[in-house]
Amino acid sequence: MATTTEATNTSTNNGEDKQSQNLRHQEVGHKSLLQSDDLYQYILETSVYPREPESMKELREVTAKHPWNIMTTSADEGQFLNMLIKLVNAKNTMEIGVYTGYSLLATALALPEDGKILAMDVNRENYELGLPIIEKAGVAHKIDFREGPALPVLDQLVADEKNHGTYDFIFVDADKDNYINYHKRLIDLVKVGGVIGYDNTLWNGSVVAPPDAPMRKYVRYYRDFVLELNKALAADPRIEICMLPVGDGITICRRIS
Repeated sequence: MATTTEATNTSTNNGEDKQSQNLRHQEVGHKSLLQSDDLYQYILETSVYPREPESMKELREVTAKHPWNIMTTSADEGQFLNMLIKLVNAKNTMEIGVYTGYSLLATALALPEDGKILAMDVNRENYELGLPIIEKAGVAHKIDFREGPALPVLDQLVADEKNHGTYDFIFVDADKDNYINYHKRLIDLVKVGGVIGYDNTLWNGSVVAPPDAPMRKYVRYYRDFVLELNKALAADPRIEICMLPVGDGITICRRIS
């Protein structure tokens, strides 16, 4: 039988455990906005992990050891992107923000053999961490990787009208302070009926947090840019949108004009 002191300590520890669990949901690294870790784990173990290609599992595990693993696409979002690309029959695609390439691999595996991905990131070293796995999966030939800022590349593409309306699918998971600038250019490059996906549009739930709520500096800094994007997308008559609480929030935009 527990003593009064032990019982008090147990009660305190249980309270601390619950508080710790609640805090985990406030961390950007917790790649789900669900209020229950158990429910999220159920989704992963029931729907995602049993169907996850071996190459994606390997890349996910390699990425988990990287000090910046907070930047990776979650496994359930990777599964969602893979299916979405198949549903829209995408062939010519683009990805802005690659990191180690988990979402890139999800895209490459979904594309037909002659499908293409223009992939841009400022850090080639991170991309090369996942490249051997992408090569082993037999899809590296689909990827045209460009190291450096995406905006100059996009400006070059937009300058040539032959590129207008040529992309079936575009995924953006990069610097949030440039999301609006990306959208201004991508809307010309994606075809009518094509899809643009913007990641992190719920930004760990901070989009509904009070201005004085505690949050990490970079979360607070990018929060206003995410809010600006969400407002702009909602008002853009050229697209239909659907905001989903997958991963850290993803907004799917379908160009209609």
